Amino acid sequence: MDIRLSQCFIAVDDHDEALAFYRDVLGLEVRNDVGFEGMRWVTVGSPSQPDVEIVLEPPLADPNASPADRQAMAELLAKGMLRGVIFSTDDCDATFERISAAGGEVLQEPVDQPYGVRDCAFRDPAGNMLRFAQRRDR
Repeated sequence: MDIRLSQCFIAVDDHDEALAFYRDVLGLEVRNDVGFEGMRWVTVGSPSQPDVEIVLEPPLADPNASPADRQAMAELLAKGMLRGVIFSTDDCDATFERISAAGGEVLQEPVDQPYGVRDCAFRDPAGNMLRFAQRRDR
């Protein structure tokens, strides 16, 4: 049995702002950007991983969610309390320079971690934490 990651989700509060970051700053390609039942389905992905897509969606995309639940999720997103993602990179320092030069909100400058990676961290425009890790054995 072969099980592989196909899609993962990142909560965003503004698709256009998110696309400007994920596409223009990180260099991910836009795979889909379509309207569907009053919502917008946007996916991006790394050119080097054609089988993996990141879905950029509102913090609570369930059409049956209550207004109170939508508000609670929007507040958690604004505080940066939703889970982030970790990207791998071949050059943590160059990645850091590229994102910080584009105005990315720095959470952590590149540092060697005791668990075998050199990594840095940023917030995306919606407040999600994104880490960029380079394995040190490379």
